[in-house]
Amino acid sequence: MSGRTTDSTAGSGHTADPATGSFVAHRNLLFTVAYEMLGSAADAEDVLQDTWLRWAEVDLARVVDHRAFLVRITTRQALNRLRAMKRRKESYVGPWLPEPLVTSPDVAQAAELAESVSMAMMLVLETLSPTERAVFVLREVFDVGYDDIAAAVGKSPAAVRQIAHRARRHVDARRPRTVVSPGETRAALESFRRVLETGDLRGLLDVLAPDVVLVGDGGGLKQTSRRPTLGADKVARYMMGALGKNKHRITMTPTVVNGGPALLVRQDGTIDGVLTVHVEDARITGLYYVRNPEKLDRVGDETPLTLR
Repeated sequence: MSGRTTDSTAGSGHTADPATGSFVAHRNLLFTVAYEMLGSAADAEDVLQDTWLRWAEVDLARVVDHRAFLVRITTRQALNRLRAMKRRKESYVGPWLPEPLVTSPDVAQAAELAESVSMAMMLVLETLSPTERAVFVLREVFDVGYDDIAAAVGKSPAAVRQIAHRARRHVDARRPRTVVSPGETRAALESFRRVLETGDLRGLLDVLAPDVVLVGDGGGLKQTSRRPTLGADKVARYMMGALGKNKHRITMTPTVVNGGPALLVRQDGTIDGVLTVHVEDARITGLYYVRNPEKLDRVGDETPLTLR
C-alpha cells in the first residue's frame, strides 16, 4: 500500500483504521526524513511503501508513541535503501545531484527546514557514511533523542552520541559558511537570468564568484559536463557556448525548489531542467543543474515537507 494510495483512502469518506490514520497523519514527516537521508524522492516513496507494509503488521496496543515508531521504521528502511543507492551511484554517468523538489513558500520561510533540504546541504550530506547521515539527520534536523536514534540505527546510545559528534564536525567543516536570505538568492538569480538572456558575458562574470562551481546532472540521458566546471571564466564561457549552440527557445521561470529560489528551464515549452544556486556575498558560488529526466517527474507539483 503506497503513501499515495493511503492518502486517497483517507479522503474517501470512510473512517480510517488506527494504523492508516497514524500513517497518513505523519506521512509528510516520514517522507521528509526519507528524502533527507536519500536525496531521491522516488526512493523516498519506495521507503514509505515499505514502511507502511511493516507498520500494518505492528500490534499498535504495544506502541506508546506512533510518530517515534514510524520514524524508526522509516529510518531502517532508508538505511537499507541508502546502502543500495551507494552501489548505484558508483556506476552513475557523470555527477550525481539530489532530486529537486518544488516546495511551497512556507518551507522557504522555515529557515531550519529550508537549509536542511537546500541543494548545497544535501550535497554535504552525501559525504557522510549511511549511518552518519541517518544519525545527523535525525538528531540535528528532527531533534530525535539519542535513545530513539539508537533503536533506529541498531547502535548503543553511547555509540550514537559519538557518531553524532563526528558527523556534526564533518558537516560543519563543509556546510555553506553563511546563510543567505531568499531575497538575496532571488536577486542573484534574477541577475543571472537577465545576463544569460541578453548574452552579456561581462555581466555574467560579475554575477559569478571567482571560485564558482557548475555541476550538471544528466544521468547519461541528457548532455551535461561529465565533471564539475570550476572558476568564473570557465563557467561563463561554458554556459554562453552551450546557449549559443542551442537552436531551441529557452525560457527560465522563477520557482521555489528545496526551500529556496530556483529556475525552471524549458526548451520550446518542454521542461529541460531545474537550476538551483548557492549565493555568498551577493554572488553565485554554486550552480546545480539537474537535467536527468528521471529526476524531474515531480517538478510540476509542490511536495509538502515538514519537521513535525
